[in-house]
Amino acid sequence: MFKGILITKDDAAYQAQVQQIDDTVLPAGDVTVHVEWSTLNYKDGLAITGKAPVVRRFPMVPGIDFAGTVTTSSNPAWPVGERVILNGWGVGETHCGGLAELARVKGEWLVALPSSFTARQAMAIGTAGYTAMLCVLALERHGIQPQDGEILVTGANGGVGSMAIALLAKLGYRVLASTGRSAEAEHLKALGAAAVIDRQELATPGKPIGKERWAGVIDTVGSHTLANACATTRYRGAVAACGLAGGMDFPATVAPFILRGVTLYGIDSVMAPLAVRKEAWARLGKDLEIARLDAMTREIGLSEAIAVASELLDGKVRGRVVVDVSR
Repeated sequence: MFKGILITKDDAAYQAQVQQIDDTVLPAGDVTVHVEWSTLNYKDGLAITGKAPVVRRFPMVPGIDFAGTVTTSSNPAWPVGERVILNGWGVGETHCGGLAELARVKGEWLVALPSSFTARQAMAIGTAGYTAMLCVLALERHGIQPQDGEILVTGANGGVGSMAIALLAKLGYRVLASTGRSAEAEHLKALGAAAVIDRQELATPGKPIGKERWAGVIDTVGSHTLANACATTRYRGAVAACGLAGGMDFPATVAPFILRGVTLYGIDSVMAPLAVRKEAWARLGKDLEIARLDAMTREIGLSEAIAVASELLDGKVRGRVVVDVSR
């Protein structure tokens, strides 16, 4: 038996509870990990509350991220005692995840815990920071350099947005943060944003193409925000899209793409191959300032995670939330 959050569903109810879970709930896998830290992402909030059909198998342990130590293994790549992290791969959706004391997974899903981070710090980064790094890498590969102009980050108070601001600022980019929480402007500037704009500038239907404003964009929102961001990106600029907090729709035209040569990059962190993951984590170890990571991180125990998941979906959570699964 081990402690964790278990999501169940029957004809009467969809329910998430912290409880003792029998080991038989764990799915097949060649590596078992004692989980020390996990985190709460937007997807975890949807899974725990049931507000979107994220979970596709029941019962399910949520949690798309975890960090811990290998306890049993039949995979030669991961000996007992190895420190590991996991992001994505359908964990917490179709395969029991990290918001519990134990996880059993496929060894090929794991990455060694970078020596530059503790397990707690790795989870403060989590899928949000790893995704933000993938977005930054996409803009870099496009050829965008700090001197080319501002980078817009939407959903700036969220996990991906906060991490993107910190990373871009460290790399020398001038960052413009878009948020619906004006009271958080000083916090965003402390993370590295040069200026803050109200999300309503981008959140309503706009023109097919507008005034050129930014050299690149990291968008976590989708819908009209993404459409307007593309419509106002400079000639031959790039937009990295990684989220849908504002909706899955994309009410845009081809105008920015065929008149300005704007490129739209889709960023997938869930199924990214191992080489991509290793590159992103290596860059995080080099380009993320721990002081800024600490400034955006809140720590909670497993017993608090269900309540905080609802706060996250209500837009009441700033930055990153790490979960100590031992309490």
